[in-house]
Amino acid sequence: MGQAWMRIGTRGSPLALAQAHETRHLLAVAHGIPEERIDIVIIKVMGDQILDRPLSEAGGKGLFTKEIDLAQLDGSIDIAVHSSKDLPTLLPDGLEIGGFLAREDVRDAFISLRAKSLMDLPVGALVGTASLRRQALVRKLRPDLRVGLLRGNVQTRLSKLQSGECDATLLALAGLKRLNLTQHVTEILDEEIFLPAVGQGAIGITVRTDDHETRVKLGAILHADTGYALTLERAFLRVLDGSCRTPIAGLARVSGHDVSFRGLIMRTDGSEHYETQISGNIADAERLGVQAGQDLLARAPADILTH
Repeated sequence: MGQAWMRIGTRGSPLALAQAHETRHLLAVAHGIPEERIDIVIIKVMGDQILDRPLSEAGGKGLFTKEIDLAQLDGSIDIAVHSSKDLPTLLPDGLEIGGFLAREDVRDAFISLRAKSLMDLPVGALVGTASLRRQALVRKLRPDLRVGLLRGNVQTRLSKLQSGECDATLLALAGLKRLNLTQHVTEILDEEIFLPAVGQGAIGITVRTDDHETRVKLGAILHADTGYALTLERAFLRVLDGSCRTPIAGLARVSGHDVSFRGLIMRTDGSEHYETQISGNIADAERLGVQAGQDLLARAPADILTH
């Protein structure tokens, strides 16, 4: 067995592994090599082990990336594959985002055994989700519902729903598609009403800043339009210092040389929200994202980003 052509680092959850295998398959096809020459290295991360409290209380997004970052910096792996919405706004020195795969469906899925849609849930029904964005949007649309914490990977959440721990849950449709679990979907939520998380549906790949060879290999599978959209969305998030503690939503769409964006920040109880829209040329994606974030900072009360 010769040395691996590339080593991909990933979390061990079924969805993370599906994303790593998708990346490996694309690389193997693009470069005409057997998939076996690309190693998938599973790295245990703290975020997968903390299931009793919201991530915002445990340390935020870095809980899903810290151990993988360290393995990448010490040369144990060449690239790391992440759900883009788990990537912190600032990466450690020595690492950067190499690019993104073509984006999957950005929408959220409503899943329930009790109602055919979110609006049909009975008064007082319990919606389980770990996402502050989803909690705030549910409260905004249905203030009569109860919202509770539901942690764990996709399969864990589905089994908790089936055992009656809650009446409904919300999951990213992209993840359900990648896991072939769309048969569980009760309703697909319109992104105009239920704006997705920044980066939702996109697989982000990190590389070492000084690793030119790996960056060249990676170039064959990256998706330019997704890159422009995510550049805008992540610039927006960075201005707002988006951690896991503020309900923030945002979606950029690319059409030809144009990009349009809609962003939203909310109070966690859903009682107040501020929205921004911007559009322009894809070459200005970074600047447009910054501008959108600054627009919300100027209009929203300062405490909305800390409470």
